[in-house]
Amino acid sequence: MRVTERDELILREVDRWRACGSKHIRFLAGFSGQRATDRRLKILIDAGYIERKKFLYGVPYLYFLTAKGKSLIQAGTRPERIKIEQIVHDRTVLETAIYFMQKENLSLQNITTEKQLHQLDGFGIRKHRPDFIFTKDELKHCVEVELTKKAKNRLMNIIKDNFMEYDTQIWIVPDSQPAILQTLTNSQRYYTNIQLYSLQKITDYMKKLK
Repeated sequence: MRVTERDELILREVDRWRACGSKHIRFLAGFSGQRATDRRLKILIDAGYIERKKFLYGVPYLYFLTAKGKSLIQAGTRPERIKIEQIVHDRTVLETAIYFMQKENLSLQNITTEKQLHQLDGFGIRKHRPDFIFTKDELKHCVEVELTKKAKNRLMNIIKDNFMEYDTQIWIVPDSQPAILQTLTNSQRYYTNIQLYSLQKITDYMKKLK
């Protein structure tokens, strides 16, 4: 097959998000429709650049790079580790990124993923990083998708670090997590850059996208 610029774009996006669903790839790579997206993904699978696998019941197939795909975009050859317990979270992060791309008129270049942030930190340095950040009008915004409760002191430390490092920290939280919402709401009195979004807002928007 002849590898096109869009093919390389697909591979780079799948790599930096670790794994993507076909609907995510459609929007990230700018396809006009889902059928055209799926056709191209099938070609990339047949050529050995990506794999498709179903990990969880009720969750659509995930696409991730093979060693051949990683080699083509010079992203190393180490296999991508898909963590089962992270799949729902990571899909939600992708949908949140697409939501902000559409609402804030962002390009792919405006967004830096958690994986990329860790790579920028360098080998051996491991600290919390947001799920993704985006830049707009010379301001830096971080996005945190918080689906499950974590220790309050850890959450407070993340809020504090985000306050120091970013102009805005945007938190996406399901309505079913009142404890997280309460902590964030209380923190808004001291950390003025916190913005809260209901996960339902993201979910409803993604359902409407054709």
